[in-house]
Parts: sequence; structure tokens; C-alpha cells
Amino acid sequence: MVVLLLLVHHICATKDEQEHVCPPSSCGKITNISYPFRLKGDPEECSVKMYELGCENNVTVLYLYSAKYHVQSINYKNYTVRVVDPALQHHNLSSLPLRFLSRSNFSDTYTDTTGPFQAGLNAFYNGESLSFEHIVFVNCNHSVGEKGKYVEIGEWVKWEGKGYAYAIVGDLRAEDLEVGCEVKLVAPTSLSTFDNNSYTAMHTALSYGFEIS
Repeated sequence: MVVLLLLVHHICATKDEQEHVCPPSSCGKITNISYPFRLKGDPEECSVKMYELGCENNVTVLYLYSAKYHVQSINYKNYTVRVVDPALQHHNLSSLPLRFLSRSNFSDTYTDTTGPFQAGLNAFYNGESLSFEHIVFVNCNHSVGEKGKYVEIGEWVKWEGKGYAYAIVGDLRAEDLEVGCEVKLVAPTSLSTFDNNSYTAMHTALSYGFEIS
């Protein structure tokens, strides 16, 4: 707790100092990018290296686990950034995230030196809880459509062109995975409310993106 409070104090104090000497940056629809975030190429003294963002083809991007995500918004009240997998196309239900990503990919503490970002935990600045929901894609060798959590998506998604494709909202425990089914993809969303029984709603939630802090 002491470490977190010191980190908050450092960020707040430094932010006040830098506002006087470091003008904000912009890239595409993301404007007023300022401390602790920065664009690659901005002066090092104006922000924190681990919160560096890129600007590619007029799109603000976050580099995360050797992958690239498009930045949708930045919240300076709790220092969160909302990002989306660039492979997702909002009105194309067949488009899927390129990467398998879940809560377990993120650190449990801001003192973790392997990466600065948390997901689904309390943001350190004001204690707000970050919404972070999983959508699990599975492929089964037989129909399990009668199971309540399994939403059929075979009209849009076919894994290797065979089997029965489903999407499930929420964490999938081992006992929830039907015999003959295989997890193909896990993807996050931070959209707080959507219809768990509608794949259209699930895809919209994925296209909204997810928040990390």
C-alpha cells in the first residue's frame, strides 16, 4: 500500500510539473496525450517510458506482449487505456481477435517489473474497479447447443471448417467444458453490460475493447 501511495504521489506531482513544459501530443482520434502516457519520440522527461504509445498511419497504438492494439480512449482519472485488437471489424461477425488474451496475462501488482499493466483489479488512483470480462470460443465435435452457456456461432465462425462453434461469456471452469469440446480462443472486453445470449452483442463487446491500467 505504501508503494502504491508513493507511486500515485510521484505521478501526480510530476504531472503538475510537466504540464508547464511538455505540450500534449496527438495521433488520429486520440488527442491531448499527456503524462504519464507519451508517444514514441516524445521527450523522455515528459512521461513514463513504460506507458509509451505509438502512432502508425494516424492510429494510436499500444504495444503489449509483442502485439499491437489500437487505442480507443485514455482515462486520466484512473490512468487506464482502452484498446482493441486491430483484427476485429465492428460489423463483421466473422472477424476475431488475433491473440489469445486473458486476465492471467496481466500482473497482479504495480510493482511487477515485467509489465506496467493490470486488468480487472482496482485502479490505483481512485480505487475504481476495472470491468474485465472473458469471451471464450470453443469448438466441439458434436452439438451442445442445448447447454445454457453455449451460444452457437457456426454461421460466422468455423474452426478448420469442421465441428460446432460456440461462444461463452465469462470464465470457463474445467467442469463447464463439455466432453469433445476444445477452447480455441479467449478474448477480453470491458463493456460492462451486454446480452450473454447474443453473439452479435458479444462481438460488439469485443469491438468495444478492454481497459487496462
